[in-house]
Amino acid sequence: MWRMRVYNFSAGPAMLPTEVLEAAKSELTDWHGSGMSVMEVSHRGKDFVAAAAETEALLRDVMGIPGNYRVLFLQGGASGQFDAIPLNLTSVGDKVDFLNTGQWSAKAIKAARAQGLDVEVLADEAASNYTTTPAAGSFTVDQSAAYLHYTPNETIGGVEFGYVPDAGAVPLVADVSSTILSRPIDVASYGLLYAGAQKNMGPSGLCVVIVRDDLVGHARPGTPAIWNYQAMAESDSMLNTPPTFGVYLLGRILAWVQDAGGLPAMADRNRAKAEALYGFIDASDYYSNPVAPDSRSWMNVPFLQARPELDKAFVAEAGAAGLTNLAGHRSVGGMRASIYNAMPLEGVQALIDFMADFESRNKGTR
Repeated sequence: MWRMRVYNFSAGPAMLPTEVLEAAKSELTDWHGSGMSVMEVSHRGKDFVAAAAETEALLRDVMGIPGNYRVLFLQGGASGQFDAIPLNLTSVGDKVDFLNTGQWSAKAIKAARAQGLDVEVLADEAASNYTTTPAAGSFTVDQSAAYLHYTPNETIGGVEFGYVPDAGAVPLVADVSSTILSRPIDVASYGLLYAGAQKNMGPSGLCVVIVRDDLVGHARPGTPAIWNYQAMAESDSMLNTPPTFGVYLLGRILAWVQDAGGLPAMADRNRAKAEALYGFIDASDYYSNPVAPDSRSWMNVPFLQARPELDKAFVAEAGAAGLTNLAGHRSVGGMRASIYNAMPLEGVQALIDFMADFESRNKGTR
């Protein structure tokens, strides 16, 4: 039975723009007049090679990526890069610096240690239960470090940096999985950016790496070819079969971002959604957000209710109302609304209206 699309608040794989999905649907069985789906054509065929090149050109244009950076379309998601980055940027025993603001930072730290690196955590927000970010200037980066790694937005905890850390001459490495394409990024401030696609860029299975030229070509002996940045750059990310559908859909999403006014327009859109939802939560004496106000995420908004025993009821009733995937991560509980690019302001307002109604029905009952 047909059902209208819901407002999907999943942290990832996340809601995608309906216009993009409809466009993909229209050519799913016949792409470029080939009589085949884009998922069926050869990745080495001229049509797909041209499509992949167009996707890269669009990404460079939308993000303003300088010419001295390589764009790689890889597999394995962002988690694969927790190991690939040390393999490409370091030798065993090298020193690397990290900022730890939550579970994704911690996973990257664990992988770096497993790769035989001397890991120094310059700031660890454990004292606040990872509801804060370190203050700018509160840590000093060792200028002998191979890189400084941080996670601008922690998807699980809903914690986001309000600034770009100053690493001096040390390459700054960032996992931008849940912030890429949500606002302008000064790519030149970074040595390497990486992102799983399943938040703002398309389906899961694709990882985008944007890496400065001087950081390419230093992979350790034995680094798997599919994670060797130089090998993948030299083959235009086609050393093996790339995630073809992900690359194709990313191109369509980038065109959608362009048509909507580019990243400045995305920033305005996302800021408005976040302000509306946080404003409602802060004005309520029933709901609360655990994150420090100066560290709140635009993309992932966790919230608690005064009666946590009703969490399951909240999630179930919201789902019945067409507001799905609002359960908080199993490690933190509560609720979480992920409001990536594809979530319209109308979806956030629908959530606010539901929250207000749920509060009115349950606030005074025991």
